[in-house]
Amino acid sequence: MFARRLGQYATVRGSVHLLKFTPKHQTPFAFSRCYAGKVDSTVKDGLKYTEKHEWIAMQGSVGTIGITDYAQDLLGDIVYAQLPEVGAEFEKDDDFGALESVKAASELYCPVSGKITEANNDVEEKPGLLNTDTYGKGWLVKMEVTKPEELDDLMDAEHYRKFLKAELESE
Repeated sequence: MFARRLGQYATVRGSVHLLKFTPKHQTPFAFSRCYAGKVDSTVKDGLKYTEKHEWIAMQGSVGTIGITDYAQDLLGDIVYAQLPEVGAEFEKDDDFGALESVKAASELYCPVSGKITEANNDVEEKPGLLNTDTYGKGWLVKMEVTKPEELDDLMDAEHYRKFLKAELESE
């Protein structure tokens, strides 16, 4: 998949988290080095995380889904959010929407299987909420989780911090 920015292409390897756009005047991993010190302070405890940098917070059988602070930092200023309709059903890892920023576009992937019960219209109207309050007012959708056992495959905050640090160090 490719993302377009001002007539140039940036490779996107599956989702928001690996979005890379490197202008000729910038070193490829400058962002990663800058972000490395913020890992501990930008991962919220009590959530489950995916390797594609989405999070889910459970309340009973309903999960609230959003993107992580790391993902919104990679995207930069988010200018457009496309979210699914209420009632839509998705399997784990299905593409359920898209985000566009001044840098590029990226797909959103469902962390678990379920049925959408609510979409955050505020995010569609004011996509910048994803940059300013990604774990609060910037949530994306709520869904009735149909396969709760899939939550066991996701990372808790401690494991996600380690995952981020390893990802940043490998770059």
